[in-house]
Amino acid sequence: MTAGNQFDRTANIWLGGTNIFFGTTSEPGATLAPSWHVESDLTDYSPLFTVAQTGSIYLGNTVNSTYTSIQSATATLEFYSLEKWQPAPVTANVVLPLSSEPLGGTVTLNTSANTLARTFVLPRNIERAYLDVYSQSQIDDEFWYTCVPNDVATELQSCGNTGFRETEITIDGQPAGVAPVSPWIFTGGIDPFLWFPIPGVQTLNFVPYRVDLTPFAGVLSNGQQHTVSVSVFNADNYFSDTATLLLYLDPDADEVSGEVTKNTLAAAPTPVVRENLNVNGANITGTVKVTSKRNFVISGYVNTSHGRVTTTLQQNLQFANDQMFNINATTYVQDIQVNTDAFSLTTVSGTNAPPTTYSRHFQFPATIDYHQFTESNGDLAATTKVSQNYQDRRVTTFGSWPVAFSQVTNAGQYQDTLNYVTFVNSDQSANQHYSAADSSGYFYFCDVQAANNELTKFSPTCAK
Repeated sequence: MTAGNQFDRTANIWLGGTNIFFGTTSEPGATLAPSWHVESDLTDYSPLFTVAQTGSIYLGNTVNSTYTSIQSATATLEFYSLEKWQPAPVTANVVLPLSSEPLGGTVTLNTSANTLARTFVLPRNIERAYLDVYSQSQIDDEFWYTCVPNDVATELQSCGNTGFRETEITIDGQPAGVAPVSPWIFTGGIDPFLWFPIPGVQTLNFVPYRVDLTPFAGVLSNGQQHTVSVSVFNADNYFSDTATLLLYLDPDADEVSGEVTKNTLAAAPTPVVRENLNVNGANITGTVKVTSKRNFVISGYVNTSHGRVTTTLQQNLQFANDQMFNINATTYVQDIQVNTDAFSLTTVSGTNAPPTTYSRHFQFPATIDYHQFTESNGDLAATTKVSQNYQDRRVTTFGSWPVAFSQVTNAGQYQDTLNYVTFVNSDQSANQHYSAADSSGYFYFCDVQAANNELTKFSPTCAK
């Protein structure tokens, strides 16, 4: 990217219509030409790379007399050979895109009724199935976590449909899963200087949320057409969505059979809104809260070449968005705490072996404190503080014995004061921590810090 004026832009890479990268770009400055690289593990998508495929790259950009920075990108696939002692990873046998075909592309979801959907006739020997989901918020939904109920949106000078969004997955119109919407903040978000030079968590490389559809494997294998759909509850213009269906097949059977035996997932959440506002002319103080709780069980079996296998998914999702307002003629204060806490426990049981359980605890809380005020000279300014803390912990247990674990943590804190008239900032600082570990002995961490729009410190491990 060259120096100049440019917005943050969305970027996608597609192969065979399947999304293999989804992220946004950094914003340049008049003398700042940022460059960066990101990496993703595509092992689960291995079938895409075994045959010739048509691919495409999308990098939305506008270059004219106003927007002068020019962006460019390259992409490289790296393949790693196994050591003699390493077993080959278990990867999906079939990878199918939910996108705008044939070259790929996201689908716009403007309301709860809009869907990203695709109808398939699938292989008849599916043992396991998963859906990787991306729901990226843009335009009126870009700052969805700052939104409020429609009845108070005008007086609070905010977007509507409450500060709650959730991605719903259906199979043939029946509820099949839920994916939290991540509070990603782009490098032009709220105050661009917050992200100089450290972007927000996952801003440059989104991480999809994987939904386990294995209880439906027997039904999906019946040789009939099946439609997999994605929608965003409370979408209010607009979400950019894509998804990928990953299928794992029975290697010793051409056909399997099975059914869904239990499904308590409701078609839509039932959020609870609480408003406690004191309005006195132009002065408004108080709180607005929205919460949602989802507890459900989906269970199904597949008659495989190695016997009947039953998969039971239990999931608990708790969402909360607490906002505090203090508005008058000279100040606008909005403090927000938003979080999705998702815990799932998947139990897989066969006829001749102890059950295997897979637990996952996903959290992505964010805190946004926005204080807009009038300076002594009459200029409008704002101090913003943002905190994000992505956490994903997984444990595999065989019988009563834990046999594997993994954990990823990515946390960042940012603050800045920006004068909207002069567009000069002050008191800027930022830091971000990333760590990952698993039961194979792998461990990695990286810490970076910034002040006054410049990188001030980073741990040596960041370069590895």
